[in-house]
Amino acid sequence: MHHTLGWVVFTLIILVLLLLDLVIFNRKAHVITLKESLAYSSMWIAIAFVFNIGLYYFNGDKQAIEFLTGYIIEKSLSIDNIFVMILIFQTFQIPSEYQHKILFLGIIGAIILRAIMIFVGISLVERFHFIFYIFGLLLIFNSIKMAFKKEEEEIDFESKWFFKRIKNIYPIANNTKEGRFFVLLDGKKHATQILIALLVIEFSDIMFAMDSIPAIFGITTDPFIVFSSNIFAILGLRSLYFALAGIMGIFHFIKYGLSIILGFIGVKMLIANIIHIPTIISLITIIAVLSISILFSLLFPKVIENK
Repeated sequence: MHHTLGWVVFTLIILVLLLLDLVIFNRKAHVITLKESLAYSSMWIAIAFVFNIGLYYFNGDKQAIEFLTGYIIEKSLSIDNIFVMILIFQTFQIPSEYQHKILFLGIIGAIILRAIMIFVGISLVERFHFIFYIFGLLLIFNSIKMAFKKEEEEIDFESKWFFKRIKNIYPIANNTKEGRFFVLLDGKKHATQILIALLVIEFSDIMFAMDSIPAIFGITTDPFIVFSSNIFAILGLRSLYFALAGIMGIFHFIKYGLSIILGFIGVKMLIANIIHIPTIISLITIIAVLSISILFSLLFPKVIENK
């Protein structure tokens, strides 16, 4: 597949899927059921794998393996992102029927922001190769931080600088009844918690991108593969949220698996000029670590203490 044709096909697929999601599948605000979320999650994953097969057929096994590895990295790291989304919706008391709207708009914003970060990152790596090693060190640092992060640790969103900036521009109304971003109270425009939750989700995605984008740079710096694997993983994140929100606590060893993956890729980036680790080895390692962390979570369930 010609490189330009690949971008055209990918862009058309994304636009059609987003349009179907917005106009047909979720035209009205409603509570997403477990059955519905599992169906959508399966659909997004199936589409990503069909796209991967197309890459293999037209571009060969190298790009196909790179895409699959990048997709699995992004998908697995998004699990930690889901935990933060749960906290955001709980903190701002967002009704279930409006969560889809926030996540949909959040994903549109994430696509734009990640596109900027990816192409800027690739440009920097190509011009200043030492940044590749900085990304590697960043991944190792974050892997250690993730491993020792307390699960019960809460995030105080109201203390963040962006939250304070919003309060300086608009007063915030505790109003989520109609899913609006702004309401008029006593003739004055107020931002609602719906808008605040959306902005916080956008900001949190930027923070998570600081891990996920350098991680895939450890696999490839091909803009097409980096961007397409990122976007396919993000598109399925919303459905994955509704599918996993109620059972996140079961997979309590996942964070250690993600920590090992980040550390592995960080080390791979640091030693790239000395020892070349083939992408297929990275793919096998990532799948193995994730599988073991899921298996351990099921074999050794978390004990919940009665308070």
